[in-house]
Amino acid sequence: MMYSSGSVKRHYLFRAAVLLAFAVYIEHLARHDALHYYVTPKLAVWVRLCPVPLSFMALSLAVQALFGGPSAICGCGRQLPRSRAGSAAMYGVFLLPLLLGFALPDRALGSAAATRKGISLNYSSLVPKESARFQTSDPFAAEFAALAKKLYSQPVIPVFPQIFTETLGTLERFKHDFEGKEIVVSGFLYRENTGSMGGRFAVSRFLVQCCTADATPLGILVYAKQQKSLPVDTWIKVRGKLQVVVYKGKETLQIDAESVTKVEQSSTPYVYTSPDSEEEWDQLLGSAK
Repeated sequence: MMYSSGSVKRHYLFRAAVLLAFAVYIEHLARHDALHYYVTPKLAVWVRLCPVPLSFMALSLAVQALFGGPSAICGCGRQLPRSRAGSAAMYGVFLLPLLLGFALPDRALGSAAATRKGISLNYSSLVPKESARFQTSDPFAAEFAALAKKLYSQPVIPVFPQIFTETLGTLERFKHDFEGKEIVVSGFLYRENTGSMGGRFAVSRFLVQCCTADATPLGILVYAKQQKSLPVDTWIKVRGKLQVVVYKGKETLQIDAESVTKVEQSSTPYVYTSPDSEEEWDQLLGSAK
């Protein structure tokens, strides 16, 4: 199908504008230190560079549209929409996320997303099971056993965000050995709307592997004798002793809270996996002292 030169030029200019808008949006996120709400820190390093190639691509399309000859704007690539409705539908796929991005506040995922995804309070799928205290015949679980020994030696176990998943996974793996141990953990308050948590709530974080599209809500049950009327998504620090309870038919760790304190949201609200949790624990513990 043949297109008029003017029609192709308009499409080139509009595409240039869309690319430039994405460049501006990414630069906006970078300037306001908001990229960590959407991608992991490692990926954010590369995303920060995207405005440069996007701007060059936009400039190239604009130059072709404004100064290119018939051969430069032949319209012989992907077939262009035949109607205004088709154009609106095609470009809307790109414009709608941009409009939402600029219009909505940049903030961390919370209870609403956790409810949709289904929060995980049991980590048996993350780590192999072993009955003997801190011993394993599985080479893939050796890191958890080594971390368990370090955690057990602490009078109060701090759950560092940098190894949040590995710490809770280790505690779950050896949950009966850690009964009665004291723990401190921070995150957002999650409470199911169904009331199935029996007056309990969870202190939670989102595990992000790549970007928020793959975010997985993780948490640990909390029972506070003196219930506080804190709303969901409030960031809290919980201190208490670990107990093993049956929740939804499974043995699950629970913190019998001695204190629940409202805190400011962490500057890095999500948690990520660590390539070596044992080494990172040593570094974090050394820095905390």
